[in-house]
Amino acid sequence: MAVPLSQMATVARYVLTKKLKGETRYPLVLMLEPLFRCNLACAGCGKIQYPEHILDRRLTPEQCWAAAEECGAPIVSIPGGEPLIHPEMPEIVRGLVARKKYVYLCTNGLLLERKIHEYTPSKYLTFSIHMDGLREEHDLAVCREGVYDIAVRAIRTALARGFRVTTNTTVFNGANPQRLREFFDEMMQLGVEGMMISPGYSYEKAPDQHGFLTRHRTQELFARLLANRKRSWRFNQSPLFLEFLMGKRDYQCTPWGNPTYNIFGWQRPCYLLQDGYAETFRELMEETNWDRYGTGRNPKCADCMVHCGYEASAVEETFSSWSGFTGTVRATLFPT
Repeated sequence: MAVPLSQMATVARYVLTKKLKGETRYPLVLMLEPLFRCNLACAGCGKIQYPEHILDRRLTPEQCWAAAEECGAPIVSIPGGEPLIHPEMPEIVRGLVARKKYVYLCTNGLLLERKIHEYTPSKYLTFSIHMDGLREEHDLAVCREGVYDIAVRAIRTALARGFRVTTNTTVFNGANPQRLREFFDEMMQLGVEGMMISPGYSYEKAPDQHGFLTRHRTQELFARLLANRKRSWRFNQSPLFLEFLMGKRDYQCTPWGNPTYNIFGWQRPCYLLQDGYAETFRELMEETNWDRYGTGRNPKCADCMVHCGYEASAVEETFSSWSGFTGTVRATLFPT
């Protein structure tokens, strides 16, 4: 099983409580960005294109903890930039774990072996290692040779020390489904808990604007990638979201499900688009015109099928109806 029962139970209890209260918009995962600086310069990334004075800024531990408490989501994902660059990241993580938040610390792995002694294994902490395919594809995606091998060593080190470890993979246009299936086999052989996959979204600031997927191409590619998938593959994602990527389900985006907090504040409307910032989470939720976003509503959203917009939509269906729940069970036990 890709997600521990304790985490699944926490999320289920949280969602059901929100539904009993009649709340229709609630956060599921806080996307917490304590910094934008990175030690890689991936062609598909739009986060590192800021000027130096912005890349030098950091959120304090107190700001991170306050955002997690204000938001209330049971899961906190910490992307970047490269979070392990932040000198106070161990303290930030300890504070979140103390608050019983399930933390996914996203890293490219370059610094993990050097810094892993600063962290303590916990059911609340997962190292989510950025892996965009096998050696050739991954090193090409991150624009540096040798990164794949370093990341694999980091995975082995973290697992040997008793940490939860997952991978996160962005699939770009031109990806070879067979090579990715071989990559899934390799990650499972390494022993990672689960894998997260998502299509690349067209960051306006990204240097490479040709590698991003259209919606039709996403469905076509993921239908081939996930067809007849092996039972040994474990994905730490909603099985309904995977069916959405394959074109078997149709969802509207729920960007409030994965709100983003970074050095500028609460980002409207999501991790990927930047239509201004709110000072508080309440302001983000109450004063954002959510009807302006999503497929068919905004041209910038036309091709987006990314997890930060649609994973929460899939989770919502799971808990909204008997058919959604049984569909999740069926897709979990009998993936097609």
